[in-house]
Amino acid sequence: MSEATKARVVVCIGDIHGYVTKLKNLWSNIEKSIDPSQFETATIIFLGDYCDRGPDTRHVIDFLIALPSLYPRQKHVFLAGNHDLAFAAFLRLLPPPPDGSPFSDGWKEYEASEEREGWYKGEGYENMYLQGRRWSGIIKVKFNTAKGLDYQGSIYDAEPTFLSYGVPHGSPDLVKAVPDEHKKFLADLIWVHEEDDVFIDTDGGVKCCKLIAVHAGLVKGSDVKEQLKLLKARDTRVPKVEALSGRKSVWDIPEELSASPTIVVSGHHAKLHIEGLRLVIDESGGYSDKPVAAIVLPTKKIIRDTETQALTE
Repeated sequence: MSEATKARVVVCIGDIHGYVTKLKNLWSNIEKSIDPSQFETATIIFLGDYCDRGPDTRHVIDFLIALPSLYPRQKHVFLAGNHDLAFAAFLRLLPPPPDGSPFSDGWKEYEASEEREGWYKGEGYENMYLQGRRWSGIIKVKFNTAKGLDYQGSIYDAEPTFLSYGVPHGSPDLVKAVPDEHKKFLADLIWVHEEDDVFIDTDGGVKCCKLIAVHAGLVKGSDVKEQLKLLKARDTRVPKVEALSGRKSVWDIPEELSASPTIVVSGHHAKLHIEGLRLVIDESGGYSDKPVAAIVLPTKKIIRDTETQALTE
């Protein structure tokens, strides 16, 4: 444990989904729970999904943009979630496919869903990345049976994001309404982040590991080096990025990472799940009545916007 005391603190924060009050309360609880000198120099990794579902996307992004100047000695990492990627796609902020192909090539694989999901057909849709069209579309089926809630505008529940910028859902005016500094934030989001020498408490004592942070996870059975290469390049040839939006395919740590201890940390799954070195930190899932959570390494303490409490495995 003496090693853990010396180890730098790494905080991984789960999906926020437009709930700025939860975010502010969580940040306050994190600050109160960590020694001031360690908090001052902590690495803070946000696991993505800053927008949609909750009412305050605009204010969430304001809060995140301000952190580097308020806490200049901290390291802040902002990952793209699948919702943020789709938001950025609608604003035309994504890098073009590296092979020069148009984004519209990516529609074909999923076109059977176009009518049901009501893909966006407004201004600028002609060469929009698939997820931008899905995000801003108007879904025909109004009730989400999996969640027991009505969809909020689209398959992504994007209507609250539009409204937070003062425009109706699906309006092309969102492009003008989003401030330039917000566009830069969304354009700069990375798809994967790696850290070396991250300490974590385990049953066998404190262990020094590599850490890979990615919104949904890494695809099991697919070459990890190639996955990381494509994620670092933000390769938009793929119309649905499994590492940002997959479920079962990205739940487990790929076997090839077992050669050296590697923590894989994600949000996305609407679960809080700690199993060995696989960390899934998304207790809220964007639900209004569930807390936004973070995990602090090396201790694996779970901190919520509603309370502060250590994880019992």
